[in-house]
Amino acid sequence: MSSIDIEKVKILVVGDSGVGKSSLVHLICHGQPILNTSYTIGASLDVKIHEYKEGTPAQKTCFVEFWDIGGSVNHANSRHIFYTALNGIILVHDLTNRKSHANLGKWLSEILQREQNNGSERHRTSVSEYDPEQFAGHHTPILVVGVKKDQLDTQRQNKLQSSSIAEECGADEINLNCTDAKHLAPGTTNAVKFSRFFDKATSTQERRRISTSQNMKSLHAD
Repeated sequence: MSSIDIEKVKILVVGDSGVGKSSLVHLICHGQPILNTSYTIGASLDVKIHEYKEGTPAQKTCFVEFWDIGGSVNHANSRHIFYTALNGIILVHDLTNRKSHANLGKWLSEILQREQNNGSERHRTSVSEYDPEQFAGHHTPILVVGVKKDQLDTQRQNKLQSSSIAEECGADEINLNCTDAKHLAPGTTNAVKFSRFFDKATSTQERRRISTSQNMKSLHAD
């Protein structure tokens, strides 16, 4: 199978500026911590090969594309161009910064609204209008990831509570240290959660592809 034939799955990685999105994406894609980081302007793209439903008759190879969206408020009015044709969303927050977690709802609201408007700026909603009911019935898989776990003392690590946004969205949640590759080592609970999330995103892409194909056949039939 050539690389042209391999299905591509688009994942948005969003969160406040400086929380550690690029470090997370690098660890996922390369299996090792990033040595030098810089602020993302616009968006950066990295890719991981994923085996969808590995070990089953439905297994197939996919390219998972991670669109790391810059979190600067200076680009808030232009980043909506990246919010189209997505198959999954990773919400990233800094475990040492509670505000970054509180802002995840605003990020999710921003993405879902642009997706509903096909990526346009029409009917723009203020980020202060976050409403959990907005996500009811939405089928895009979501994963909530807390990073910089290593910067919490043992007592605070033991007292970490479930993410409210994860509960509202029915999303899985992972807390990890992006400077330690062991946190995403194959077979670990974290690695299994990521693999399960990638499977869900791939299924979303597959449903979209089938729906598009059926619509095209219907148009030709008419």
